[in-house]
Amino acid sequence: MLACGEDAVLLDCDDLDEARRRHAALVDHPDVVEAVLGARTVLLRGRPSTMRALARSVPPAPTASTSGAREHVVDVVYDGPDLDAVAEATQMSVEAVVGAHTATPWTVAFGGFAPGFAYLVDGDPRLTVPRKDTPRPRVPAGAVALAGGFSGVYPRESPGGWQLVGRTDVVLFDVERSPAALLAPGDTVRFRAAGPGASP
Repeated sequence: MLACGEDAVLLDCDDLDEARRRHAALVDHPDVVEAVLGARTVLLRGRPSTMRALARSVPPAPTASTSGAREHVVDVVYDGPDLDAVAEATQMSVEAVVGAHTATPWTVAFGGFAPGFAYLVDGDPRLTVPRKDTPRPRVPAGAVALAGGFSGVYPRESPGGWQLVGRTDVVLFDVERSPAALLAPGDTVRFRAAGPGASP
């Protein structure tokens, strides 16, 4: 546990599962001003001495919170420049990669990297692939990607090192919308093949 500024502490966790369960146990506590989930951390804002005491006394929840979770269907054209490489790395056909990506619902674990970007977990474990050795300087908005055990959709053009398997027109972040970010932790995302290659 580390101090983080004047009004927060950072909890180090063994893995994402523990971080999600610790977040679920503390996010709605009345003494917690804000709880922010990361891949292996939980940032707790509030009186630091109280946050430290809560972190020591409140056990992780049995499961990650799904309170208020929504399901989103995201149509994807699977024609990404790394689709063949992902198929080769996973020893699957392109059609099987698309089928695996669409058959299993993904869960929003946490956000980060860019406004609206969501780290999606709990997909088909066969789709675990490494990041690219050299990141691209420009990844277009709407690119659907894989890296490690995560999937995600780039909300805007940016550099990126994930494996690009497709593209979508879904708007992930819009300041005119409330909330601005489409995806929130606990939400479910179901990818659906659309356009060319829509029948894996």
